[in-house]
Amino acid sequence: MSEQEPYHHGDLRQTLITATLELISEKTVAGVSLREVARRVGVSHAAPYRHFADKESLLAAVAKDGFEMLHHKLAEAIQTSSTDPLQQIQDIGVAYITFALEHPSHYDLMFGAYRSSSNQQNPELEYAAREVFMVLVDVIARGQAVGVIRADDSEQLALTAWALVHGWSKLWMDGQIPFSATQSFDHFAVFVTQILVEGLAKTKT
Repeated sequence: MSEQEPYHHGDLRQTLITATLELISEKTVAGVSLREVARRVGVSHAAPYRHFADKESLLAAVAKDGFEMLHHKLAEAIQTSSTDPLQQIQDIGVAYITFALEHPSHYDLMFGAYRSSSNQQNPELEYAAREVFMVLVDVIARGQAVGVIRADDSEQLALTAWALVHGWSKLWMDGQIPFSATQSFDHFAVFVTQILVEGLAKTKT
């Protein structure tokens, strides 16, 4: 691609994000530079600055893109689930784990050291991450309202649920969870989320 070749409106920004994800998958977040991303895309070294002030803003945009994708996936899981909040929690838990396995580069950037040190400096990224978390909080609150989820603080319950699926996803991605040929990813994802909803369910008296 020639450095003079024009992009249609919006194409360059998304192409830079895609190239950044490829770099992260091959190297690490630390290995990303605007110069290298520009080289991969085939534009001048100055071209990325039309959309991103620096490397940090580019990485924030990639992470924000990931949170928006995850938010869509969780919302879709709720739409195709039953009206039972406990079943919805299990379905969005499976959707979360599936996203992590399908988009490892996005996931690593969204929840890695970069995001934990940078999100407070980027309100848009922080907002996108919060929107994902609130999907779970809202489902838990609905379950509490109809009496099927224990009456504890909804955000604390959501944090506990998130810690379970996040930790499980990370262990799986890092190859730390042993499994046999008959114990598939789907089997484990359903099992771990079933344990989760059993813990959230209100105890019957």
